[in-house]
Amino acid sequence: MFTGIVEEAGTVRALARSGGVVRLEVAALLSQSLAVGGSIAVNGCCLTAVSVGGGGFTCDLTEETLARTAFEERLRPGTRVNLERPMRADGRFDGHIVQGHVDGLGRIADLRRQGEAALLTVAPPPELQRYLVEKGSVAVDGISLTVSARGAGVFTAAIIPYTLVHTNLAQARPGDRVNLEVDILAKYVERLLQER
Repeated sequence: MFTGIVEEAGTVRALARSGGVVRLEVAALLSQSLAVGGSIAVNGCCLTAVSVGGGGFTCDLTEETLARTAFEERLRPGTRVNLERPMRADGRFDGHIVQGHVDGLGRIADLRRQGEAALLTVAPPPELQRYLVEKGSVAVDGISLTVSARGAGVFTAAIIPYTLVHTNLAQARPGDRVNLEVDILAKYVERLLQER
């Protein structure tokens, strides 16, 4: 389990396709405390570190992962990626419950700077809109955000200066696709009501 509190923005070193998988290599300081076989959320997608060392780590991306994420479209050498290690059982809970399971892809409709802060507007896929509520939580590329407003086919979140500087939002542009994970509690409530 993750919380959507990005620990570091790592940098993609390389991508190489071989044998039906894409090997992703990321430079990151937190690799010093990452074990081979350990989980790591990369832009909100839970991946497995298959090797660690040299100031970074590598993960294998299957066709399933590539089909459900914005990785193939957005990841290139030099791209910043949001990184978070799983929450420890005795850890502090800061964001919201994030599983690292991408529910769908959104598209940045607008990233309007307001001084050092910004308003991020994202167009989610229609099937996820019902899970987005004002003051509710959503993970955008693994960043735990609060929905500040909903509009016709979009939601907006206020972005503080720290988040702009320390996540991949520093490189984000309108039109970029982003990984979305909606609040798991909303999905469970919906399922329970359907079975009544």
